[in-house]
Amino acid sequence: MEERRQINRVDFKANSVIVDKETLEKYYGEVKNVSPLGIAITVDAKTPDIVGRDVIVVAETLIMYADVVRIDEESDNAKTIALKARKFTPDVLEYLFEHIAQDVEI
Repeated sequence: MEERRQINRVDFKANSVIVDKETLEKYYGEVKNVSPLGIAITVDAKTPDIVGRDVIVVAETLIMYADVVRIDEESDNAKTIALKARKFTPDVLEYLFEHIAQDVEI
């Protein structure tokens, strides 16, 4: 029997930032496409190899906790980073909420 359901990636052009959960380094880029299971982001070619790292991605109205699964070199002085979505854990959510309003004055 042939599977009829598919999860396709759709174009989602948006500025984004990838934050390495361990080092808190930030890498800026542009989202190429997104699906419920992952996202692809184009970054500068100088971005280091972060394959296997836990990251948090923020792109306009989207926040994703993810693993970096692949980095592909592009021909135009850029790299494409492929990320696989992870389920938010209570400690990651706690970290996010503690740091979201860190510089906000009440």
